Amino acid sequence: MEIILKEDISNLGYKNDLVTVKPGYARNFLIPKGKAIIATTTAKKAREEMLRQRAFKEEKIKKEAETVAKALDGKEIRIGAKAGTSGKIFGSVNALQIADAINEQLKIEVDRKNIEVDGESIKELGNYTAKVKLHKEVEAEVKFEVFAE
Repeated sequence: MEIILKEDISNLGYKNDLVTVKPGYARNFLIPKGKAIIATTTAKKAREEMLRQRAFKEEKIKKEAETVAKALDGKEIRIGAKAGTSGKIFGSVNALQIADAINEQLKIEVDRKNIEVDGESIKELGNYTAKVKLHKEVEAEVKFEVFAE
């Protein structure tokens, strides 16, 4: 069954994408929750017209994301955490602390939901890398060091 997504859904697609899913998934979950609509000919025509009008805006947003990605690439941030003598952190470092550190140290606003860290959270001191998704086609890698306070 073909549907048009009304919002970004991980592992399925982005807003206004035309995707094919199983009918039960569309009828029982996506459409009732308002996450998608059925891709009728009228809906497809309206989608194409809207995409034409948004193409210019999307290009501008993508260029802004690329400039932010260039500013982030190659930069290293430091995150302080309380740790024991063995190097284990009391608690963990997650996307929220990384987003706060990027905002404070690099003066770049990044949404914590767009930050992916290997293994969900960091529980030891050391150097790590996080991926920041700024646009559906633009990603940046940020290196960060977790040090003991």
